[in-house]
Amino acid sequence: MESILKQMKEGESVVDPSSAVGGGVDDVYGEDRASEDQLITPWTVSVASGYTLLRDPHHNKGLAFTERERDSHYLRGLLPPAVATQELQEKKLMQNIRSYEVPLHRYVAMMELEERNERLFYKLLIDNVEELLPVVYTPTVGEACQKYGSIFKRPQGLYISLKEKGKILEVLRNWPERNIQVIVVTDGERILGLGDLGCQGMGIPVGKLALYTALGGVRPSACLPITIDVGTNNQKLLDDEFYIGLRQKRATGKEYYDLLEEFMSAVKQNYGEKVLVQFEDFANHNAFELLAKYRTSHLVFNDDIQGTASVVLAGLVASLKLLGGSLADHTFLFLGAGEAGTGIAELIALEISTKANIPIDEARKKIWLVDSKGLIVSSRKETLQHFKKPWAHEHEPLSTLLDAVKAIKPSVLIGTSGVGQTFTQNVVEAMAAFNERPLIMALSNPTSQAECTAEQAYTWTQGRAIFSSGSPFDPYEYNGNLFIPGQANNAYIFPGLGFGLVISGAIRVHDEMLLAASEALANQVTQEHYDKGMIYPPLTNIRKISAHIAANVAAKAYDLGLATRLPRPTDLVKYAESCMYTPNYRSYR
Repeated sequence: MESILKQMKEGESVVDPSSAVGGGVDDVYGEDRASEDQLITPWTVSVASGYTLLRDPHHNKGLAFTERERDSHYLRGLLPPAVATQELQEKKLMQNIRSYEVPLHRYVAMMELEERNERLFYKLLIDNVEELLPVVYTPTVGEACQKYGSIFKRPQGLYISLKEKGKILEVLRNWPERNIQVIVVTDGERILGLGDLGCQGMGIPVGKLALYTALGGVRPSACLPITIDVGTNNQKLLDDEFYIGLRQKRATGKEYYDLLEEFMSAVKQNYGEKVLVQFEDFANHNAFELLAKYRTSHLVFNDDIQGTASVVLAGLVASLKLLGGSLADHTFLFLGAGEAGTGIAELIALEISTKANIPIDEARKKIWLVDSKGLIVSSRKETLQHFKKPWAHEHEPLSTLLDAVKAIKPSVLIGTSGVGQTFTQNVVEAMAAFNERPLIMALSNPTSQAECTAEQAYTWTQGRAIFSSGSPFDPYEYNGNLFIPGQANNAYIFPGLGFGLVISGAIRVHDEMLLAASEALANQVTQEHYDKGMIYPPLTNIRKISAHIAANVAAKAYDLGLATRLPRPTDLVKYAESCMYTPNYRSYR
């Protein structure tokens, strides 16, 4: 034991990665391998006890410490005499959270809970996912990022700025956990639909990783949120006395890419080949460049390009039960040709190409995109950014979305513009004029940036629309029928996808894995859901959904020869479920 403590003090790992269950990492004391009714020891560098134990969010149980635990860990007098169950604590906290009328206050309350009692935080989030997901993630996380400097209390994750150039590896080693499986990193330049929030974009990686644990089952200690701070071009933030980031304009070009290269190299050196790096909310020009550069050398994933595409494709595949035909029988029109729009379009084209057995260039002809200058057509090709060029088809130029809808006559209208209320009544009514069941997907986040609301879509189509959005909308009753809007939330995909990569020990992300994730999600939509106009299953079943997605992704990793955790489990769904983190309290010796 003394040698183990010596290793810990010197910053060395005291774990055996090869003994990890499902790609996880077991500590030498057996906490991760123990069943919930087995005794474990709350080790830090020494046994946590007394006041220190109550301040340790990984082991603190508050009033749920038993009488025996209070005696053996010197807690007598440090807690009131009552002993509560975790269920009672959950009930009390949910009452408190529901008493806040302002969503940001709920967000702050949840973050404070995570900082003092990690297992209770995840217990609340898992058991009340539909209610709390909009609190810890979109839309509330957008406001939290905007005001991050004012609500900042304790740092969460790592902040790597230009000041750390040349010593990023040292910075990574400052993080207390040695065995990281998932990193979510942002540079804060394009936070949701809110633009450049600089260092205050940290709320996004923190929120994403909370969902990796709550929805996907990745252990919290294996998750690392990181913000790369290269400055901000948001003058309002630079003038804000409470801004927490570098007070300079954004670094670009060689200076920017050199810092990212050092970061990616340090990540691989410190955490190995199998750590998943998820790029989050980078601006278009950097997002495509980084994904293209590192996807062949690192295990990387861009949720805005690939995750959004996968969840939207799942909704489209599921909607075929309502629309009829195959994807190849439909025409798609996008408003927005950034990383989300082109990423979705490319994955749809890949699915059409795979299923119809046609060249991908042929499949792309079913998909049209409108950007700020109008319909993307071949006559504009010379002036287009490289990622838009595959979508420049032969057609006369059209300057407005309404003109494009009338000319192209799409059966599916998808909004990724980041601009609210751009699906006007004229546009939606035009969709309804030549489609019995027009599919309208207003995907921009947060809610204020949605291209139209659920109420507008249902009302303007006389209740015939199939509607989904990026942020949640309440059910809406029209002519006596209750419609439940779908939410094309990336939270359906990325936790299960990431968990599948972890449990298979995958070393690269392949497009076929994204298709596998989409198919797994679409298969979870039942006839009962279709009867309510839903094309996504309820989030209440998200842990089960994530297990099926993880199993599909892992299976594809094994099929492609990209999995390193051998032998391949016989039943991947059961294996995924068995590897999932559970937040129930453990009993201490």
